[in-house]
Amino acid sequence: MSDSAPTPRDYDALLVLSFGGPEKNEEVVPFLENVTRGRGIPRERLVEVGQHYFHFNGKSPLNELNREIIDHIEKELKSRGNDMPVYFGNRNWHPFAKDTAEQMVEDGVRSALVFSTSAWGGYSACRQYNEDIVHVEEHLEEKGLANIEMLKLRHFFSNPAFINENAKALKEAIAAVDEDKKDNLRILFTAHSVPTAHDEVGGGEDNPNLYSRQVAEASRLVAEAAGISEYDVVWQSRSGNPATPWLEPDIVDHTEEIHAKDGVQAVVVCPIGFISDHMEVIWDLDTELVEAADKLGVQVSRAYTVGPTESFASMIVDLIEEHTQARTPEILGEVTVQGSTKNGAPCTGGCCDIWSIRKTKSTA
Repeated sequence: MSDSAPTPRDYDALLVLSFGGPEKNEEVVPFLENVTRGRGIPRERLVEVGQHYFHFNGKSPLNELNREIIDHIEKELKSRGNDMPVYFGNRNWHPFAKDTAEQMVEDGVRSALVFSTSAWGGYSACRQYNEDIVHVEEHLEEKGLANIEMLKLRHFFSNPAFINENAKALKEAIAAVDEDKKDNLRILFTAHSVPTAHDEVGGGEDNPNLYSRQVAEASRLVAEAAGISEYDVVWQSRSGNPATPWLEPDIVDHTEEIHAKDGVQAVVVCPIGFISDHMEVIWDLDTELVEAADKLGVQVSRAYTVGPTESFASMIVDLIEEHTQARTPEILGEVTVQGSTKNGAPCTGGCCDIWSIRKTKSTA
């Protein structure tokens, strides 16, 4: 595929599209019902699953963190002389993307770029966000409102800004390890686990294991930028039926194993799979992992997530300018599995072809 940028054109707005999260205890179960809709999970099971939200009085930090990112994007746009408005919408909780889209139509927006808060390809990390875009378009049509032409910005797992900021965070986390433990530490890159079946089909029949290969490649690039030669890639936050195979090893299990087998005294954790300190970070890493490691006498030094940084906001505006100014895409590494996203298009036919999703829905 060509590495050239897409033909420049103007867009009316940017929509930051995210997963969503509750903000008080009474919202936890309704939120989880949205997340698990169609899976037939009993309410009592959702109450059990929601305990990590209840631990924080039902408040996920995700919405607040996304608003912080949006504030930084707006400042970066302004610094470049761009007055593009930025909107915020979620898949599973307020503000819902469909409601945000109604406001966008009222404001006169007819075309928008979409930044999804995930660096990755694959089903959960990308295709579902494209499906969200389709659902928004269908909602506007059902309401008899004007359509908004939406285009999802490409994946950024191998963007130099993303890699370099994660490398900076990793080096700081290594430096924070106690001196008496530095000779026996292990670097762990962690991302959200998914069912292996989703990973195997995530890139289409000709491009399997899309998600896990991207995580492995981003980890390699960050380690290289940080001057690290040895590290492990692990997974976290699995859920659902215990009999269903998911990507492994789990970060807690792996920490316990390397302590028992190799006498590891510290783990330096780079949450490469996440851009913000939302629930999967503050609970699964800062709470569950730390509690398990403390019992072993293992120190946990966790790198910061890169979403709140100025370099991350600058990267997002660079992605915007790939479309508005024909800016040449910046891509590192060998796993260029995005295919045509390398020249600015959102997806490939073998991965997350949004156009085939639309066609399927229109002929159903």
